[in-house]
Amino acid sequence: MIESGTRPGINSMKGHRDLKVYQLAYKLAMDIFKITRTFPEDERYSLTSQIRRSSRSVAANLAEGYRKRQYRSMFISKVADCDAEATETQVWLDFARDCGYLSPECFQELMAGYQELGRMLNGMIAKPESLTPA
Repeated sequence: MIESGTRPGINSMKGHRDLKVYQLAYKLAMDIFKITRTFPEDERYSLTSQIRRSSRSVAANLAEGYRKRQYRSMFISKVADCDAEATETQVWLDFARDCGYLSPECFQELMAGYQELGRMLNGMIAKPESLTPA
C-alpha cells in the first residue's frame, strides 16, 4: 500500500482512465474505428478487423498494466505489449494509405498520434517508477 503523500501524482489517480497515455490510446482507437467504417466491404475480415484489434489492444493492455503496476516487471511487460500493438497499428495504417483508403492528411494525423503514443509508452518503460509503487 502506498502511504499518502509518498508519490506525487500516483495518489491523485483514480484509475487507468486518468492516464494521458490511456486517453490518447483510446482516442486513436476510436478515430480508427470511425475511419475504418468507410473501408471497402471486402476488407472487413482482413485490414479493418486487424487495425481495429491492434489499436484497441493498446488501450486494453494499458488498463491491464495499470492494474498490475505493483509488479514492476509485469507492468513493464504490459507497456511493452502496448508499444508492440501501437507499432502493428502503424503498419496497418501504412497498408490503408497505400491501398488508397486514407487521405494523406488523415494518415499523417494518425501517425503523429501513434508517434506521440510511442514516446509516452517508451517513457513509461524507461521510468516505470513514475507509476509503480515503491
